Amino acid sequence: MLLYLLSWMSLFLLITNGERGFYGNHYAEWNDSQLQPTIQRLMKGYNRYLRPNFNQGPVEIGMSLDIASIDAISEINMDYTATIFLRQRWRDSRLLFPGNESLSLDGRLVSLLWIPDTFIPDSKRSFLHDVTVENRLIRIFSNGTVLYALRITATIACNMDLTKYPMDRQECTLQLESWGYNLQDVVFYWTRGNDSVKGLDTLRLAQYSVESYYTTVSKAVYETGFYPKLVLHFSLRRNVLFFILETYVPSTLLVVLSWVSFWISQSSVPARTCIGVTTVLTMTTLMMGARTSLPNANCFIKAIDVYLGICFTFIFGALLEYACAHFCTMQHQTIVDVQRELLKEFEESNGTTHLANSTSPKKMQKKESTQQETTEQSVTCEGNEATDKKKENGCGLSSVKQMSRRAASMMSVENPNNIDRHARVFFPMVFLLVNIFYWLYYLLF
Repeated sequence: MLLYLLSWMSLFLLITNGERGFYGNHYAEWNDSQLQPTIQRLMKGYNRYLRPNFNQGPVEIGMSLDIASIDAISEINMDYTATIFLRQRWRDSRLLFPGNESLSLDGRLVSLLWIPDTFIPDSKRSFLHDVTVENRLIRIFSNGTVLYALRITATIACNMDLTKYPMDRQECTLQLESWGYNLQDVVFYWTRGNDSVKGLDTLRLAQYSVESYYTTVSKAVYETGFYPKLVLHFSLRRNVLFFILETYVPSTLLVVLSWVSFWISQSSVPARTCIGVTTVLTMTTLMMGARTSLPNANCFIKAIDVYLGICFTFIFGALLEYACAHFCTMQHQTIVDVQRELLKEFEESNGTTHLANSTSPKKMQKKESTQQETTEQSVTCEGNEATDKKKENGCGLSSVKQMSRRAASMMSVENPNNIDRHARVFFPMVFLLVNIFYWLYYLLF
């Protein structure tokens, strides 16, 4: 099979470069007048199982990336899927040939050459594109430099901090490491620093925008040794406008809708109860819908959860406000009825006292002016004492009602309608202050 591939490759080079064949006796001559070398000459004595510069120092491998697309960013799985063009360059002295041209080989001949064992350590799933053939490129330059490029799609893990979701800013990485060759064998470097990465500047994502990116050179430490490592860091900021229209505005309108009940009469029990219960249930549905696209982790208390919790608290508070106002109204009505009954009984008992005082005979006669004044004063005092005693007897008949009135007065409001009047100002002002504090905290800190 190998000879078959070599034969076809040689035929291709013969047609394109105008060579007169590789079966002659001139393949061992390396002078300027000779035709361009064929793949057979380069492969003669080549051992693909040994890296370049074997026992002579590490191989320097330059990397560059083209980010074709970032297809999906998943908060549930905490990963992103990207299609990238990975290009690797290294120098292999065994592939030197005269001239200053380059040879572009079929990607299927990669099995004949030594290539780095580069891999993506954080990759969950990845594949090499193979339509219509495997998307690989091999180009050999006259100085022995090998360019190896391939197009791959990988799903790469990205640890996300969702405490400020949806006003969050995520830091993701793309790491490249060597699987088997340590730092004594190979060395990785970015060919042009930060300019080695292309495509992120023009990338357009659905929910994110790329803020910045930079590259670093590091090393991976494992139990088996130290390995070369290249890292691409890029920062993603979520576009919050979508969530404002989808979640924040509806939840705010539900809170405002719950305040409508403050302007409805307290006697309209079905209307106010219907508004309160409907807004509570709608808010609950909105909260459940907002969590469907998020990880079910108790360790994340997200910014959107805080805001939905605030809105739910105000809506539920409006429902409780009506319950309290209605209760105070009923208590006030009960106290008024009790006071009317007590006033009626008091008037009846007071009328009997006046009647008894008016029919009381005077037994003392007027003898002297000084004795008459003393007598009148004593009679007046006796009459007052009798009246007080009868008042106490009258009140004693309704002692149970007095006790209930005192207990009810401790929990009553003088005018229950003032509860709605105060709520019309209190609820909007507090909600406005909470919103100012909320947005300042999550946008500035």
